[in-house]
Amino acid sequence: MNLSKPEEYLNLDNYDLAVIIALGSNLSVLPSAPSDILCAALDQFQKSGLSVVRRSSFWGSAAWPDPAEPDYINAVALVETTLEPEAVLETLHALEARFERVRGRPNAPRTLDLDLIAYGRQVRAQSLILPHPRAAERLFVMGPLAEIAPGWTHPLNGRTAAVLAASASVGCDARPLPD
Repeated sequence: MNLSKPEEYLNLDNYDLAVIIALGSNLSVLPSAPSDILCAALDQFQKSGLSVVRRSSFWGSAAWPDPAEPDYINAVALVETTLEPEAVLETLHALEARFERVRGRPNAPRTLDLDLIAYGRQVRAQSLILPHPRAAERLFVMGPLAEIAPGWTHPLNGRTAAVLAASASVGCDARPLPD
């Protein structure tokens, strides 16, 4: 999927070509705080074949499912790429490793979490599941997405990002952070 004209992409009403990536961090890599890690990761996107077309503000939320763990900083980016979905996922995993992501137990604290939320209107149920199977219920994903693409429509349930954000049941404390 190659979007030849970013201005065309920015004007899409239905976001049929949207490649959506969610970012999160709740652990520091000294001397970088989670927000610095997200900024550095976004800077690496371009070098990795992922051109950021639009990015949300940073959002904060308690860790889920254990709010006793460090709070998260989250964001969502719309990207343009010529990479196929599997290559995007491999690229995201390589970026996570560069930022010292350790894969352990599910939902463990992490220095960087990059999730491929959607790749255009593709629906897949194999090893790479698209759209992301739990993103629609998470305010820390749908809130930032609704901020930059409120009219994006979920390929399976037909609900917009704005509607999904309003009805999210996980991470309901998520809020935009001041600049």
